[in-house]
Amino acid sequence: MKIAFYGSSLLSSYWNGAATYYRGLLKALAGLGYEITFYEPDVYDRQKNRDIDCPDWCSVVVYDATPQALAQVTARAAEADIVVKASGVGFEDEALLLEVLRHARPDALKVFWDVDAPATLAQLRDEPDHPLLRSLRKIDLVLTYGGGDPVVYAYRALGAAHCIPIYNALDPDTHHPVQPDDRFAAELGFLGNRLPDREKRVETFFLQPAARNPAKTFLLGGAGWGDKPKSSNVHWIDHVGTRDHNAFNVTPKAVLNISRDSMANNGFSPATRVFEAAGAGACLITDAWIGIELFLKPDEEILVARDGQDVTEILATLTLQQARAIGAAALRRVLAEHTYTRRAAMADETFRRFAKRPSIKAAE
Repeated sequence: MKIAFYGSSLLSSYWNGAATYYRGLLKALAGLGYEITFYEPDVYDRQKNRDIDCPDWCSVVVYDATPQALAQVTARAAEADIVVKASGVGFEDEALLLEVLRHARPDALKVFWDVDAPATLAQLRDEPDHPLLRSLRKIDLVLTYGGGDPVVYAYRALGAAHCIPIYNALDPDTHHPVQPDDRFAAELGFLGNRLPDREKRVETFFLQPAARNPAKTFLLGGAGWGDKPKSSNVHWIDHVGTRDHNAFNVTPKAVLNISRDSMANNGFSPATRVFEAAGAGACLITDAWIGIELFLKPDEEILVARDGQDVTEILATLTLQQARAIGAAALRRVLAEHTYTRRAAMADETFRRFAKRPSIKAAE
């Protein structure tokens, strides 16, 4: 069965937090027999900052950020049995949605895949004429990479026929334990781009604890932080490509997950970073959000901080032996329950349940 997937970028994680999710899930779906073509626009210098080559499990079409190129790639939606428009593609998202739906065959399964559901839902509530809101009746299935029941109920209330979370997870082939790397040595590391709806929380959970602990080294990775005021013990290393994520995660004593405002307020939204860090066997400290225990057990597989003072207190008492034990427990849990192989099996079952044909095998 053929999938046409219109997303931000498969080839580059530069200003693209969904890259790990796309790669892990689509690779696992390809392993189940799906033939996938991923369409991504050439925007935000992502093509200049690729961190993987074109994979053998998925065809990738990079198109220019022009109306003409958009028209060409959306016309190819007619070739697919499943047509996916993801949120946050980054170029003419509204036009892309409308054109993909227009070109999709009547018998194709039409999917909106939301990789930032709380933010999307807030936008839909503020913009009653938004094209997505008007198009929900033409969409067979809304999938999200997090959000739990609050997101499901919200999408159903707005008119979605079906909404199902397919959560972030781990690809053990790409995120796994490695040897520590002195480049990333620190007491605490945080990896994340500078975004308006996360910046205040980064100040609270990372920069303020760093300022209170001048004798300890804090490592900050991610684009956009160059002109951000930081204490002298914060070492900023700009964008960190996915090939260095494992070493970044395992080298500091602990690493930090900081949710964006909308994700934290909604809950049930583990970032890709949670599973990347756990997959590397890192000791992860996360900001508090509802639903953490569904994925990792607090105090045993993950440490939870309500604010910056909690982060400071955790670092004051956390030993290297304790950190390694927590990281090892997290690794065991995600390998057992939270891999993209498991998520793809759920997506496969969902596609076959809602597709307008009996099953993949029957279609082959």
